[in-house]
Amino acid sequence: MHASLLADSEVPDGGYGWVVVFSGAVITWWFVGAAYTWGVMQAALVEQKKYPPATLAFVGSLVPAMIAILAIPNATLIRKLGARTTGLTGIFLLGLGSILAGFAVDSILGLFMTWGLICGIGTSLCFMTASITPAQYFKAKRGVANGIVYAGGGLGGTAMSFILNALIKNVGIPWAFRIFGFMILSTGLPAAWLMKERVPIRKTQFVEWKLFKDVRFLLVFAVGVIGTFPLFVPPFFLPLYSNSLGLSSAAGAGLLAAFNFCSAIGRLGSGFACDKLGSLTTLFLTLLLSALSLMVMWPLSSSLGPLVAFVIINGMANGGFFSTMPTVVGNVFGSARVGVAMGMIVSGWIGGYLMGAPIAGYILDAAGGENAGIGPYRPAIFYAGSMAIIATVLSAIVRLRVDRSFKKMV
Repeated sequence: MHASLLADSEVPDGGYGWVVVFSGAVITWWFVGAAYTWGVMQAALVEQKKYPPATLAFVGSLVPAMIAILAIPNATLIRKLGARTTGLTGIFLLGLGSILAGFAVDSILGLFMTWGLICGIGTSLCFMTASITPAQYFKAKRGVANGIVYAGGGLGGTAMSFILNALIKNVGIPWAFRIFGFMILSTGLPAAWLMKERVPIRKTQFVEWKLFKDVRFLLVFAVGVIGTFPLFVPPFFLPLYSNSLGLSSAAGAGLLAAFNFCSAIGRLGSGFACDKLGSLTTLFLTLLLSALSLMVMWPLSSSLGPLVAFVIINGMANGGFFSTMPTVVGNVFGSARVGVAMGMIVSGWIGGYLMGAPIAGYILDAAGGENAGIGPYRPAIFYAGSMAIIATVLSAIVRLRVDRSFKKMV
């Protein structure tokens, strides 16, 4: 902990840190954008009767799940390779996986191996690089820095939702995958080259077991375990839901783009909120908005207007979660331990990342399927909302445990 305090006392709160923030924003543009635009690909593959939604949701879920599966070893890998090499490797694998997926659209196993596994490994490396490196350059502005980095992901998802839908319509699904991969490589590699840590990441073991003796760590860990289950349900199923309302695929892509744009606003806004209200308070508010929008707004969205309102609120809350968690970890456990602490916490997200959206898909199938109107979606929506409520309660507990007064910035 002494090393964390010493490192935090010397941060420049700027300087080359802003270059690192730019680099991180471009990296998140691609790895977050890839994960959050899977719904466009999924809807196109379902429309062509290739595979059922639940199976495709599994393919898409494997990408973010690899972040959690490899979180702990990646925390050590980035210490050995450095932020630049780790980021370059991650971008290369992400682009390669997308290109190879273009040759595997007629094989569900091929999609699992290319998009799910190769892109997933690349995503996990990109996530670790973008999550822990900017924190070394900032203290007072740490929330804003993380917000800008992760806002890049929301903007990437916004742009790529439209671009992928247009590519699918004009050149087909296989070439849409390939062009997406080439775009990742051509812009992501130069950005990753700019990534550089300020101080060497502290040598540590894979797991600092003593952190599990800290009740604050246990509660933050539990928030992540539960809170990740509902996160990918809206972006994966919004295009299908819009089709069930009788809207066009372009409308579905537009809704997903709006979701991602609002996610970018939420990521950036929560960064400012972390610095003004405190990171734990901001985490509670983002989860509360997510729970309310899932339990109240989405089930009542039987036309475009209410659905747009849900997309705005849930998109902002969804994005806020992702940019707030690294700030929570950095503020509570210190910048020198942010790598191992973040790795341990993110490893708990395996279940939510891997099974959160597929469970919703299986519930949808059991309730009648995507071709039976919007009624079958509601049980899946309530499942997601229930998980968000549990995470909200846990976040309130950890916030009150640190300080019972909501007037204080915590």
